[in-house]
Amino acid sequence: MKELDLLKKDWQKKDAFEQVSEGEIYKMLHMKSSSIVKWIFIISILEILLWTSISVFFNTDDYLKNTKYEEFEVYFQALNFLNYGVILVFIYLFYKNYVIITATVSTKQLMKDILKTRKTVQCYVWYNLGMVALSLIIGFFIAFTSNPEVMILRDKVASDGKVLAITIGILILTIAVFLSLFWLFYKLLYGILLKRLYRNYNELKKIDL
Repeated sequence: MKELDLLKKDWQKKDAFEQVSEGEIYKMLHMKSSSIVKWIFIISILEILLWTSISVFFNTDDYLKNTKYEEFEVYFQALNFLNYGVILVFIYLFYKNYVIITATVSTKQLMKDILKTRKTVQCYVWYNLGMVALSLIIGFFIAFTSNPEVMILRDKVASDGKVLAITIGILILTIAVFLSLFWLFYKLLYGILLKRLYRNYNELKKIDL
């Protein structure tokens, strides 16, 4: 942002060239914003490739065949396809936001596009966190009801309310830990870019005044 700061100082000193300086600042902010949104689009594609690669090593179908929930295999496949479909929609929206911001020529419109992009990314992150929570709950339920290794624990839970409360507490804590880790992952992945994008928005507000 050093170039931008120098332009702003020059703009403040030279009133005779206010229009030119303002245009230069807008041009730089426009270019930076477009670059940030492009990286959001690229990272989202790399992310889906990462999760797809991981899913190859963990075959849900084989796991279900070893449990009494093999008949739910078709439902898990449908949920998986739905999840990928939603993620592809988000990737399309990221690309669309990039195209729109690249073509924007108005300061006010660029500000609106920046806010729209931030909202899209935030919805994407919350959707993924929701899917993580749902996957953990389903996974714990299947393991608890079909894994022979937890049979003793099931008997204790069924007969002792205290054990039930402790088990639920551990389950909630485990889900909270996993969600925190994923939230941190997305914070590092997209948070820095969103912070820079919002910084550009604030600079555009100063120009638009």
